[in-house]
Amino acid sequence: MYTYKYPHPAITADCVVLCFDGEHLKLLLIQRKNNPYAGCWAFPGGFMDMDETVEEAAKRELMEETRFECAGLTQFYVSSTVDRDERERVVTCACMAFVKMGRVEASDDAGKAEWFNFHNLPELAFDHREIVEVAKNKLKQMLYFEPIAFYLLPDTFDMASLQKVYEEILDKKLDAAVFAERMLGFNILDEKGDGVYSLNKEKFKKFSDRNLLSNF
Repeated sequence: MYTYKYPHPAITADCVVLCFDGEHLKLLLIQRKNNPYAGCWAFPGGFMDMDETVEEAAKRELMEETRFECAGLTQFYVSSTVDRDERERVVTCACMAFVKMGRVEASDDAGKAEWFNFHNLPELAFDHREIVEVAKNKLKQMLYFEPIAFYLLPDTFDMASLQKVYEEILDKKLDAAVFAERMLGFNILDEKGDGVYSLNKEKFKKFSDRNLLSNF
């Protein structure tokens, strides 16, 4: 077996798992049991094994630390600051997922596991605060191209709930009348009656003026 003679970094996978509770965008965090940063809150995550991809490591660590299963974790950022982890040279790959809120239970090397308001987080370990800021910007960019607001909602929803998700992602208040008029004007929603809607995925795929989706 070939052995590389030069030092090389370890790789970790960190999970940015988001849900919407009807009022707020929530982020799943664990409280670390061990040093470094024992007692601090952090993303679920850990070191990638030799026989895993980053996404596989993220799913495994999420399950081990929170008992929460998630199939849709996707890489969105790599943090390689030289001194980000005092234990050794560590590069982390941050993976994002949109889920329905579920029960979490701390396990493995996590002391606690809880959902936190995405815009009101506790002090975070490592460089996780910086990764949160990257995630916030990424979410705003994704509004142009993906129906991420709809990933966070049930299959059917009212306009007020959809507006609230947009407000949470954009971190600002929106005018209800203007929001409803623009959203209905995009012709990507199917009305189900009594003010209830669903996303028409085929119409969304064909929707050409994506810039309008985040023009609020």
